[in-house]
Amino acid sequence: MASRAVPTIDPGSGSQRARHETPGRRVAVLAGAGLLVIAALGAFGGLVVVERLVTDGDAGRTAADITGSPGLFGLGVAALYVVALLDVVVAWALLRFFEPVDSHLARLSAYLRVAYAAVFTVAISQLAGVPGILEQDGGAFSTDQLQAQALAKTGVFHDVWLAGLVLFGAHLAVLGLLVLRSAAAPRVIGILLGVAGAGYVFDTFYAVLRPDATLEVSTVTFVGEFLLALWLVVKGGRVFIAGDSR
Repeated sequence: MASRAVPTIDPGSGSQRARHETPGRRVAVLAGAGLLVIAALGAFGGLVVVERLVTDGDAGRTAADITGSPGLFGLGVAALYVVALLDVVVAWALLRFFEPVDSHLARLSAYLRVAYAAVFTVAISQLAGVPGILEQDGGAFSTDQLQAQALAKTGVFHDVWLAGLVLFGAHLAVLGLLVLRSAAAPRVIGILLGVAGAGYVFDTFYAVLRPDATLEVSTVTFVGEFLLALWLVVKGGRVFIAGDSR
């Protein structure tokens, strides 16, 4: 009876593959978790704190609400600063994860997000200066003037942040293209990321052209960001992103 060759398995191949895929999995989880934390902290700082304590056109009420809840306002500003920091971390993680797809686009996407984070930090600094203005007692300015200055700073925060959203929208558009070029990520996420990016850019230019309008399409088109975060945490990096498997 002819002997049959028994296939052998290289004991090092599995460990080499694990070592190859593990970094991609780690940066995927880091990016996805970072995006989810950004969403939570951004909602707290922007909606729970800023939107709640700042009343457009009413300097007196805004001053009373902020001075009446100094701890909450401080936590909201701190949360937004953390968001800006996490944007840089997420930019790095997404760069590492999508670099095998297209290194040039991955770098562009990362640079755009870091640039947005820098603009956002400048915007947040305007909010950080509000309590100091309201705590002034006497001096060259009256109470009404100080309250007006504080309200003006919240307006500058919004305007600078809105300008930065053009960069963020461009980042999402490039990121969506990377997802579409990837063989691992679902194409629908890439399409929705492109829609989300267009939504942010639309909001910025619409606010410039129609300053009295309150339309914000990004409150609807953000779904792509959330789906990308979930995919990165659950499945991202489990297969080599430049491969053909899904």
